[in-house]
Amino acid sequence: MRTNEGQGWALAWRINLWARLGKSELAYEALKKLFRPASMLKAGEGGTYPNLLCASPFQIDGNYGGGAGIAEMLVQSHQGYIELLPALPLEWPDGSFSGLVARGGFEISAKWQTGKLIFLEIFAKQGGSCRLRYRTSFKTLDTEKGRRYRIRF
Repeated sequence: MRTNEGQGWALAWRINLWARLGKSELAYEALKKLFRPASMLKAGEGGTYPNLLCASPFQIDGNYGGGAGIAEMLVQSHQGYIELLPALPLEWPDGSFSGLVARGGFEISAKWQTGKLIFLEIFAKQGGSCRLRYRTSFKTLDTEKGRRYRIRF
């Protein structure tokens, strides 16, 4: 029943919520609203300044929450496994990231083209069992501290 309207912390909350629910297009819609140029909006409507600071009373919430929402769109690890690209919007057909850390101390780098994962590297900061999910496929690997692993799905 809630809309994707709001500013700063409210939009950041929505980005994270929609990403957690796997609603990629709603998450992306909220992200675009968070990054609207503040100069094009009325006072108090939020947006983002040219220096990329959030234009809202709770500025830091919008800044950190927006970044957290982007990470949540790319990697989630709250269900006992690491889910890759769980809320990838259609508007991001190609892309990559590196250095996102999931629960268990696994640092992840990935690349995708036409919406499909083409590169995945896991760095085990602590070692141990690493369970991965991409779309409907699961993989489990036993890792050693300080080693890198390239995985294919």
